[in-house]
Amino acid sequence: MKNREIVFTKPNTVEMVEEEIPKPGENEILVRLMVSTISSGTERTNLIGEVNVGINQDVVIGFPRRGGYSSSGIVEKVGSEVKKFQVGDRVALTESTHSMYVLVSEKNVHKIKSENICFEEAALWHIATFPAATIRKCRLELGESAIVMGVGVLGMIAIKLLKVAGAVPIIAVDPSCEKRKLALQIGADYAFRPEDCAQKVKEVTQGGANVAIEVTGYGEALEEVLDCMKKFGRVALLGCTRNSDFTIDYYHKVHGPGISLIGAHTAARPEYESSPGMWTTHDDVSAVQRLVQFGRLNLADLVEETHSPEEAPLVYQRLIEEKSFPLVQFDWRRMK
Repeated sequence: MKNREIVFTKPNTVEMVEEEIPKPGENEILVRLMVSTISSGTERTNLIGEVNVGINQDVVIGFPRRGGYSSSGIVEKVGSEVKKFQVGDRVALTESTHSMYVLVSEKNVHKIKSENICFEEAALWHIATFPAATIRKCRLELGESAIVMGVGVLGMIAIKLLKVAGAVPIIAVDPSCEKRKLALQIGADYAFRPEDCAQKVKEVTQGGANVAIEVTGYGEALEEVLDCMKKFGRVALLGCTRNSDFTIDYYHKVHGPGISLIGAHTAARPEYESSPGMWTTHDDVSAVQRLVQFGRLNLADLVEETHSPEEAPLVYQRLIEEKSFPLVQFDWRRMK
């Protein structure tokens, strides 16, 4: 039997590739995927052939490329030094790929602790740690106002987590009418268009937002969100700002009002030990799982479409072409 993987073989080209099923090393685990989630921003960037896709500017990433770093499945085999997992365990994965069988380090495997938690939910946990870490870094306090600029995958999860964290009001900003409606359905108190958001945000917050999560990665969106902030506000850059051609008036919009700009890439976190405001990926995954397990958070209802991995070329063509791409998962149980 061969492994089957979704691979970006060259710019704008997606293929289902067959390879040998890998064997786990001492500290590795082989997982048979059930569900994997498309992270639309990151995967679109990789698919179109963007050069600047990594944090290390000295490393040029070529093709083939793979996506699908947030997924869930069942443990198929374990390495000789793996003690915490066994064959048959239901698990969520971080740093995985869209593959029928995925070989990952034990540190990137997280046991699903409740049978009531579905694979669709668990396949969103890794992505959920991105806005979770961002909210921690902003040091959001109970009752503070918050704005989310961009209602894609990360923006939707950010809205849900801000509600859990006690932000009020929560304001979503997006040019898409459909996305604004969705934001209101999942927990935002207000949803505005970018072009007139500054005045409206200041009206509903009595002076400006305390915290902002900028998800788009565009300089224009950052400038718009800066116009929405209260004095001494905190703005987190969750969206990857890969284009450095920004023309922000930093003196009047950042320096003068004392705005804090916070780098919130998910890699900017401790690897081994959590501290206030700076948690490890493992601890954030555990926190998201507890929120789900105890009924504080529902992520599965965010999934808008589910496809067989065999439909990947058509799905990714839409990702290239559509301005407002839905939250999509691949169900590997549908493979023929």
